[in-house]
Order: sequence, then C-alpha cells, then structure tokens
Amino acid sequence: MSAVFQPLINLAGWAWGLLGAFVFALFGEEFAPSILYVVKILILIMCIVLPLMGFMAYLTLIERKVIGWMQVRIGPNRVTFFGIRALGGLAQPVVDGIKLLFKEIIIPTGANKFLFILGPIMLMMPALAAWAVIPFAPEVVLANVDAGLLYIMAITSMGVYGVVIAGWASNSKYAFLGALRSAAQIVSYEIAMGFALVGVLMSAQTLNLSGIVEGQHGELGLLNWFFIPLFPLFIVYIIAGVAETNRHPFDVAEGESEIVAGFHVEYSGMAFALFFLAEYINMILVATLCSLMFLGGWLSPFPQSWGVIGAGGFHWLFAKLFFVLLMFIWFRATFPRYRYDQIMRLGWKVFIPITIFWIAVVGAWMQTSLWVWWK
Repeated sequence: MSAVFQPLINLAGWAWGLLGAFVFALFGEEFAPSILYVVKILILIMCIVLPLMGFMAYLTLIERKVIGWMQVRIGPNRVTFFGIRALGGLAQPVVDGIKLLFKEIIIPTGANKFLFILGPIMLMMPALAAWAVIPFAPEVVLANVDAGLLYIMAITSMGVYGVVIAGWASNSKYAFLGALRSAAQIVSYEIAMGFALVGVLMSAQTLNLSGIVEGQHGELGLLNWFFIPLFPLFIVYIIAGVAETNRHPFDVAEGESEIVAGFHVEYSGMAFALFFLAEYINMILVATLCSLMFLGGWLSPFPQSWGVIGAGGFHWLFAKLFFVLLMFIWFRATFPRYRYDQIMRLGWKVFIPITIFWIAVVGAWMQTSLWVWWK
C-alpha cells in the first residue's frame, strides 16, 4: 500500500517544503513556525473531513441500493454524470445535496430563532470533533491522546443537546416529543455502551485507541481480537450504537407513524441537511469504533506468517467498518420499528444487566491462566 501512495506522498512533501519556504520568507523566523503549525492542522482536518463527507454522501446511495436489492427493487438509477448510462444513480447524492442547498430555511412563527439555528450545529459539531482521535493506521491520527476513548465518550454525549435544543426551539409539540424521546433513549443506551467499553478498557489496559488496536495484535490473526472474549459486549455495543444514532428500528425519536418526523419536523434546507449529515457521520463513527475496539482495527484477520495478506493496513479497517455499516443497513431493511416502552425495557432491563454480568466474568477470567488476550 505504501508503494502505491509513495508518488503522492513525495508530491505532498515537495508542496509542503515550497509552502514552508514561502511562509518563512513572508513572516520571518519568529512567526513562521506558528503559522505553519496552524496550516498543518487545518490541512490534516480537511484530509479527514472532505473524504468523510464524500463517503457519507455515497453511503446514502449505497443504503438505498442495498435496501432496494433486499426488497427486490431497483433503487436510484437515473441521475448520471454527463448522461453516461453506465453511471446511472452515481450522481444522486450530488443532486440531493444541491437540492438541500438551494431550499429555503423556514423558521416557524413563535420559534426561538437563535436556538432553532443552533440545534443542528450543536448536533454536527460533536459528530465531526470525535474524529480528531480516530487512528486510521499506525501513527495516522490527528491527535494521538492517551485518553482517546474517554474523549470519544465525552464528545459524542454532547450530541443530545442539539436534539433537545432543536425540539424545544421549534415550538412544536411533535418536535418536542421527539426530542424527549431521543434524550431518554440516548441516556439509556449510553450507559450500556459505556459498560461495553469498560470491557474493552479492561482487556487492553489503555484508553488510547491505537493502544487498544495494538492490544489485539498477535500471531493468531482474528483469534487475538477482543470480540471473542467480549462477544456479549460486542453485540450490545452494535445494537446500542444503532439506538444512539436513532437508526431503524430504534428511530422512535423521528417516528413518522406517530410524530411525523420528530425533533427535525420543522426543519428544511441546509438546516435539515445538518441533521442528515450528523446521523450518517455518527453511523460511520460507531462502525469505525466498533472495528477499532472489537475487530482489530487495521490489523489483518490472517496470521502474520501468511505474508502480504497477513500485513495490516487502512484497507482492513475500511473493510471492517463497511461490514458493520452493511449490518446497520440490513437492520433497517429487516426489522419493524419497536414501541418506545420496548426500547426502554431493552436498554435498562436487558443490556445493562448483561454488560455488568460480563464485566464481572471478564474480571474473573483475567485472573486465570486461560486469559490469553492481555499483553
């Protein structure tokens, strides 16, 4: 993989050297290092955000095509680039974005205008900020902080404020009911998700996400991954992730059959697009975290002794997160929406007891010679 990208890496190094010489000539040795540092951080942020936005846009197309295939439908197949029929449907996310960009944002009478606009921003900001500590490969991370897992849990829990603010500021009973549902649901499943991550922390003995992946490194390939000893927590984490992102069948916060569209019912245009973006970015984030903490991240599922296919790399991380995303899509195409009381009962009476019990099992297991995952 490094050989494939080496010309691009060389070109980037040459461009950075040219930029550095220009900045030093313009601002001098006193200010140039600080300016170059800020520019470097901004470039790295764009290297994460722009591919993420593109992947998110085409994930919507993949979802519509996969669900169409599961339900024996065609899915989007008309919108093309330059009329090339072989590219049927590939321009659909582009025209969807253009449509939302030019739609008018209508603020309801009686709504709190400031909070109405702030709501989707508050939901979008944590969804993007969480990617600062996500490692994509060894040493390929924007901020390799030791408490990365703690940062993820803290920053993602702030998204509920955007939902509550949007539902309250809309001055609509339907939106307010959806916001209350979402707040209660997120709090319920965050507890189960947090306990699932406690199991990962116990197994890896670190809060650093790169360290968690390295804790799954071994000669046996996928047999060294944490999903084996933590399988109940792995299942709870995936289902809780579906609930946290308000995805079907846990999308009662925006249940069309009872509350029209929930907390974002009064939104249109780019304000609605921010809710849409945040949902799919959070969906990708949950899939990525699941891959890092339970499925070995960028590590190969094959033993190292198998040569090329036993070597790790970003392609393995992408394959794993894509597999988890396909599970999200599969759930949407298969299961009916739960009642709200069923969702609350599942979170409090099933998932939390299971996670607490399995944490105790793992703690006892780690004291024996049968625990082989602890480095």
